[in-house]
Order: sequence, then structure tokens, then C-alpha cells
Amino acid sequence: MTAQRSPRPLSDLAPDELDELLASTREDYEALRTKGLALDVTRGKPSAAQLDLSDALLRLPSTTTDRSGTDVRNYGGLAGLVEIREIFAELLGVDVPQLVAGGSSSLTLMRECLVDLLLFGGVDSPRPWKDEESITFVCPVPGYDRHFALLEELGISMVTVPMREDGPDAAAVAALVADDPGVKGMWLVPTYANPTGAVCSQEVAAELAAMPTAAPDFKIFWDNAYAVHHLGPDEAKSADLLGLAAASGHPHRPVMFASTSKITYAGAGVAFMASSTEQVAWYLEHLGKGSIGPDKVNHLRHAELFGDAEGVRAHMREHAAIIAPKFAEVERVLGERLGGLGVARWNSPTGGYFVSLDVVPGTASRVVELAKGVGVALTPAGASFPYGRDPQDENIRLAPTMPPLDEVREAMEVVATCVLLAAVEHATVGSGRDRPSGAADPGDQG
Repeated sequence: MTAQRSPRPLSDLAPDELDELLASTREDYEALRTKGLALDVTRGKPSAAQLDLSDALLRLPSTTTDRSGTDVRNYGGLAGLVEIREIFAELLGVDVPQLVAGGSSSLTLMRECLVDLLLFGGVDSPRPWKDEESITFVCPVPGYDRHFALLEELGISMVTVPMREDGPDAAAVAALVADDPGVKGMWLVPTYANPTGAVCSQEVAAELAAMPTAAPDFKIFWDNAYAVHHLGPDEAKSADLLGLAAASGHPHRPVMFASTSKITYAGAGVAFMASSTEQVAWYLEHLGKGSIGPDKVNHLRHAELFGDAEGVRAHMREHAAIIAPKFAEVERVLGERLGGLGVARWNSPTGGYFVSLDVVPGTASRVVELAKGVGVALTPAGASFPYGRDPQDENIRLAPTMPPLDEVREAMEVVATCVLLAAVEHATVGSGRDRPSGAADPGDQG
């Protein structure tokens, strides 16, 4: 890199200093274009090394029967194998009768629950949701794009509240749900949130569990996808929303989801749903019309792989050993390249799969465009907001888990250069003007 960045914020630089920095950063950018890079940090996928940790699954199960003597190859057992439910009930802090083990995708369980609520209403619903005048979900942002896409597909409107370090802005949520019976639910990734890494505190969870809602059947879709995905010894404990809601007189409010997608095999894991026993029975009643049982062979092989909850914890420490250095490298490169310039801020997660990067407002789309121009694919700007629209155009989700460490390093060098270039452009000639020749067309993010 030819540019020698100033230790001062861009806002402190004189016009001639900005011009000099713009020229040198463009040189850095053009040098990157000659490398022929083809790097991808768009999705939070496990790396091959992480998937290898579970290859013992390919030799399991060692038997065809569960501990009761039931043949797992046959029909039945709609709620899933008890052995795997016991392991994850302990990890998720729920009782076994509250937990269902299903197929490989928790997102599928979320869709099934939403569709059942739309068609039939829940155990506490006065009518099917489809018969309401309107349906709206509260969405903390930045958040998970697949949650938003699912709501959009089903015609459910979305309103946003800020996601803070201790969870969503509970006062903002309470204000939205207090008077409008059409506000039927909210999403939340409570532990190591996607993408901010935030952890919902017990105090915030208690407010969400107890708040008055105009809808008697208000639901919190509690997507605890990263409950055991710690990056080091500082292990966050998930808030006990189910217990808090039951104690507050709203036992049917939470619907928890989780899976082993980033624990074992992403495409062949086990997904879980937990709620009140009444709501679990409601879910199974509808599920039973379209299923005679999940893949209990897969449940058994997972139960044998782990043995118990401590086996899962030990397995996740092996995952952390692989991916924690990648997160550390993101922190190092961004800190060395962008620290003190006032052009970006980012979180330092202690778990989960993402780093949330906020750049100069109005430049996130430009950063993604510039990165694509030198062969680095980033998640589209706005992906962490409903309808793909970040009102500030400032947030970019970084996913460093899948590439090898050296590729993470290279990708972050590109990101840092593009963030700085977009910021200096914005500070000098305005965003969208005087682009380097050969850069991708605006909005062409693939």
C-alpha cells in the first residue's frame, strides 16, 4: 500500500490534504485491481475445517434403535428423538416437553410457524392472522436479512427499532405494540445477534416478556441461532425468555428456534423449536397433517456424536479455535487501517458469525461497489434492514468464517481501502462522482 494514512480524522484535514489522500488511496485501489482477486465474505457459512469437525457423523449411528428400543428408521416420533432433545433442552435452558427436534433448517420451522399462525391462528388467537386487517412485525436493526425476506414474502409489514448492545430498544418496542392489535410479533436474535453481535440482557428480555400488547397473541420469534457459538472464554448466557414470559402471564408469547447448522453440518443438521407446552402441541397438531416424523436417524447420530450437553460445548471450543483468529484479523486490519480516521466503526463480537461495519453515512453502497470492482464480494449494503433499505446507507455485514485466514486478511485490506476511498470521495467531491475508471457500475452488486 502506498498511502500513509493520517492519524487525524478526515474532518480535520485541509482541502489539499484531502486531495493528496484521495490520490494515494486511488493508487492503492488501482493496485488491488491488478491482483485478480476472487474473494467472498458475503454469508456466514462454516469453513471446510469446521465441517470436518463433524465427520464422525458419516460413521454414525452405531445402532438402529433409540434407548427405548424403538427403531429410528421407521415412522413416528413427531416431536423428535428424546435423546437429542434432552441435550439441547439443557443448552437452550428449556424443559424437554417444550422442545421439538425437526429437520435441518430452523428457518423452515420459522416459516411453518408463521404460515400456521396466518392460516389457523395460535393457541391464544381470536382468529387466524389472515383475517386481521393488517399484520406487522417489529424488526430490530441491523438484523437478519432472511427474517425480513420471509415476512416480505408472506405480505407481513415491518417496522424497525434500534438494536443496542443489550438487545432491542425495549421502550421503542413497547410503544409500537401497546395500541395497535395489528402488531403481531417481532424478530430477535438474542445471543450474538446477526450482525451486531449484541446479547439481549435478562433485563431487556424481562421487559419484552412483560410489556402490554394490544394483540392478545403477540409473538416473539426468538432465533437463538448462536446460543453456543462463543469465540473465547467470555461466554454469554442467553436470557430465559420462556421462563420470564411464563412468570409474566404470557407463556405463549415466545417461540424459540435454534439448530446445529453451524455446529455440525450446515446442510444436514437438526433444527429445534421451543415454546409453551400448549404451543408446542399446537405446532405438532398442524405438523402432523403433513409429516409422520422427522429424520430420527440423523437425530440419533447427532446424539451419539455429542453424548451430552458438555460434548456440544467441547465441540464448539474446537470451532472457536478455527474462527476466532479470523475475527481477530478483521479487528487488526480495520483498526490499523481505519482507526482514528473517523470513517468507520465496527463491533468486536465475543461470539456469533459476523462483524457489523458502519461507514460514513451515504457510502455503504459505494464501498460494496468498489470492493466488487477489485474482486471482493460483500453482502449488499442494506441487507441488514427490511426491504434491503438502510436509511443511512452506512451498514455492511462482514462474514469472515468461511474463507481461509489469509483470504480474510486480503479481503479486509480491500474493505479498508474501499471504506477510506469512499469516505474521501464523499468528503471532497461528493459520493458518486469522479469514480476510478473501471469500477463497477452503481448498484451492480450481483
